[in-house]
Amino acid sequence: MKFCRITHKSLQAPHYALVEGSKVFPLSDAEYYDRQLPREKQAIAIDEVSLIAPVSPSKIVCIGRNYREHAAELGNKMPDEPLLFLKAPSALIANGDRIELPPQSQQVEHEGELGVVIGRRARQLGTNEDPLQYVLGYTCVNDVTARDLQRKDVQFTRGKSFDTFCPVGPWVVTDVNPTNVEVITRLNGEIKQQANTSDMAFSVSYLIKYIASIMTLLPGDLIATGTPAGVSRMKHGDVVEVEVGGIGVLRNQVYDPAIGRK
Repeated sequence: MKFCRITHKSLQAPHYALVEGSKVFPLSDAEYYDRQLPREKQAIAIDEVSLIAPVSPSKIVCIGRNYREHAAELGNKMPDEPLLFLKAPSALIANGDRIELPPQSQQVEHEGELGVVIGRRARQLGTNEDPLQYVLGYTCVNDVTARDLQRKDVQFTRGKSFDTFCPVGPWVVTDVNPTNVEVITRLNGEIKQQANTSDMAFSVSYLIKYIASIMTLLPGDLIATGTPAGVSRMKHGDVVEVEVGGIGVLRNQVYDPAIGRK
């Protein structure tokens, strides 16, 4: 199943929706999180709606250094356990929206990742519980990073959380095997990052259980599972694409307000 989040003139607020071909079917929150078909299956043509970020999380939990080659390219040691940090939900943008370069940074980089969307409350999972049963679906994430500020601050909050620094989308897809999907990032059509989630140091299952032992994961929360090697600087006018197998392509243009206003 494939889901999106939409606005439309017939709807009073943003709605999750089921995607079937060229049509979408608005869902209540309960229908969405239960992966149910809408009770009143009234279709809207997809070209008549506005697609917004397909998630609305209470928090975005990110994993640092989950690919060994990426840790190496930044000169960092691999952690013994998952390295967690939070990204502000206000950084979310949708497929097609612009990534804005802030004046505070001279080195803004792309980080393509597999995103995990939580479907039901998860806290202190038992030994015999399957963490993947708490997953609603999967999506593409670009964990945009002001690398110079990340190094300067040591901790990650500022460098990761500028407005527009979390493109997500275009869909949330349920039928994905998170242990074996390819993650590719292209900058202006050139492949910069390419790896398989089988290369991750900590699997999606491990990450969910680990995070849920620290903080309660709520329906809609987003986990960004880490980026492969190959991160690079983006500049005004660039087009960055994150492709995850079985999900699709997240595409955003990079915009520098200081140049665009001239």
